[in-house]
Amino acid sequence: MHSMDRKVAIVTGGSSGIGRSAAIAFAKAGAKVVVAARRTTEGEETIKLIQQVGGEGLFIQTDVTKAAEVEALVNKTIETYSRLDFAFNNAGSGKASPLTEMSEEDWDAEITVNLKSIWLCMKYEIPAMQKTGSGAIVNMSSQGALIGVPNYSVYGAAKGGVISLSRAAAAEYAKDKIRVNVVSPGAVKTDLWAGAPPEMLEQIAAGIPLQRVGEPEDIAEAVVWLCSDAASFMTGHNVVLDGGYTAAV
Repeated sequence: MHSMDRKVAIVTGGSSGIGRSAAIAFAKAGAKVVVAARRTTEGEETIKLIQQVGGEGLFIQTDVTKAAEVEALVNKTIETYSRLDFAFNNAGSGKASPLTEMSEEDWDAEITVNLKSIWLCMKYEIPAMQKTGSGAIVNMSSQGALIGVPNYSVYGAAKGGVISLSRAAAAEYAKDKIRVNVVSPGAVKTDLWAGAPPEMLEQIAAGIPLQRVGEPEDIAEAVVWLCSDAASFMTGHNVVLDGGYTAAV
């Protein structure tokens, strides 16, 4: 267990799935957790789950595509807890569509929610971490940034941009003892799969060398490790968590 006592973490997209699991994992490690999401009921539910494991947290309704709301999120975190040590910029979404059938509005929406939001989060988190004196950021990418996934071309482009943006940020702010890393999950059992028939999940698992679909906790544990002192010499790195899928394709 990584001791994060007296440390403070922000988790965006913390109302379900990987974000919720990461928020709980940070709390178990001892950090106070600020959960940001658009959905209030689900966000408050994450706080209850944090309290159930003996943690402390705060929910702040936030649309990470809007600069004013991201700025308010970070400001409220500092007002409440006086510092910011960690951030998991996880919020995002993907829409399946053939490249030629996507509208310009679709393009703008995909790039905004998956790439611009990461830039906005870092824009406000980094100055707060500079005041704290150090920090660690983990940004959410996808195996779709590393391999071509049909009908997810723009999503993949945005997630590829997250990796490039994160590497540059890591190089830029290393002098401030702020580390920036990326996680790129493969197939993970989140709400997106809730309605999927079991045979579909079995088929996906069969194509993964480890023969299973990932659990949200698999990603959450890696995120907390990347923020911990155990990863103190790692920055600018993309950690692929896909059961070996991209190694085997």
